[in-house]
Amino acid sequence: MQFLCIEAGESSEDIKDYINRELNKFDIDYFIENVVNSEGKITVKCKIDLSKIQEERQHIIFDEIKAGISSALADYIIKEYEEKLIYRIINNNYCYFNSLEKKEIFRIAVSTIKNSEKSFLNSLFQIRRRNIIIRKLLDYYQGANDLILDGFVNFRLKEYIKDLEEIVDKAVDDFLMEREYREFIRLLRYFVDIQEPKFNTIHVIAGYDDKYILLDENKREITNECIQEFMNDISSEEIKYDDLLVSSLITMAPRKIMIHGAKNFKNKELLETIKNVFWEKTFICAGCELCIVNMVRNEEKV
Repeated sequence: MQFLCIEAGESSEDIKDYINRELNKFDIDYFIENVVNSEGKITVKCKIDLSKIQEERQHIIFDEIKAGISSALADYIIKEYEEKLIYRIINNNYCYFNSLEKKEIFRIAVSTIKNSEKSFLNSLFQIRRRNIIIRKLLDYYQGANDLILDGFVNFRLKEYIKDLEEIVDKAVDDFLMEREYREFIRLLRYFVDIQEPKFNTIHVIAGYDDKYILLDENKREITNECIQEFMNDISSEEIKYDDLLVSSLITMAPRKIMIHGAKNFKNKELLETIKNVFWEKTFICAGCELCIVNMVRNEEKV
């Protein structure tokens, strides 16, 4: 009879479920029970009967069982500990943020560890973190069959926690960049609000070559006259048409902006910036004569 014990605290039933699902994969007899010590702490005790297995193979099967239980415990640790560890890291390493800021950083970090955006790179990092836990559990079980889960997570998973700290650091960077972006948008909105509108409507046509055509409400091209004042101070090598477009629109402060050929915006952040700055004034054309003509021109140039 072999034994594996996991001190689990209040989550013993959940751990029993994880372990039971794993042990069911083996053709063995086993029994799982909760044992309460004198301090009231609960230990999940697994009694594993290998008597049906040939004696020379019992240690091999027991190693496979420990590997299976390590895999199950890794899933449990990720589910039950990961967000708590993220929260602790934020409170310990970034105590100078207020509660609302910490909450937003937590949201960003959790979105990363859960791979909400289905990123291939984040999927690889998820696998890496899980493998770190499994490897540490297997190393531990080489010399002991009794495991105190809280102590193991806090003192044996330094590499895993280091990975979580890096995720929190990245979440803080993303939070600060987003905050700076919001401040930037707020400033641009202020500039737009204090400007006297020079046009009722500006049509913005996105070309395939990262350049833009500007038309007034009468669909007369005004591109050159709008950007010329900015071009005078910029060398041809330094020209960034995305910046010129935003600067021109802010200077003109039109009452309405109609975007044609939105799918041709290679810089999607630029389109979002225009929407955010002119948030009630920006409209995306679903298709018109201007869109068709521009599409034909782009196809001819490709």
